[in-house]
Amino acid sequence: MAVREKATATLMRAITKRTTNHMPSNQPLPSLRRAFSLYDQINLINNVPEDQLRFQQFTDTGFRVNGVHYEGSWLCVGNLLMSWQPKNLSEVTPESLSIFQTVRPVPEILLLGCGKYIQPVNPELCAFIHSTGMKLEAIDSRNAASTYNILNEEGRIVAAALLPYGIES
Repeated sequence: MAVREKATATLMRAITKRTTNHMPSNQPLPSLRRAFSLYDQINLINNVPEDQLRFQQFTDTGFRVNGVHYEGSWLCVGNLLMSWQPKNLSEVTPESLSIFQTVRPVPEILLLGCGKYIQPVNPELCAFIHSTGMKLEAIDSRNAASTYNILNEEGRIVAAALLPYGIES
């Protein structure tokens, strides 16, 4: 509390000084940030178990997962990473996702990374995904990888089918 009171007093002096000296209003205000915080000790992003998949970076041609760069399209189920054949969204078919007919337990959601932009998904593909018991979320590959990280970190059963980010159609 003493640190907060001291910072508040410093801020009040600076504000009072500014109004009496008529300093330009575009000067930055003094920071109230404490010199030390417990939050500085916590690193949620890099503190992941070694056996858990973690997308760390993406390029136009692939993804960096747990420190290793992988080129092309990838299919992730839980903590398994598999090379995936489709090169663009038009090649994503029920046959290309047929593994989900046998995967148990069934993931609660399939994150479909469409490349650089969100694109509409073929109704036949939507019907196939729903027939397996999964929900489908079609988003750009960057956000699909990020969402996969969060859901996987929470311990949820999640799958991702990711096209490289450089794919536009």
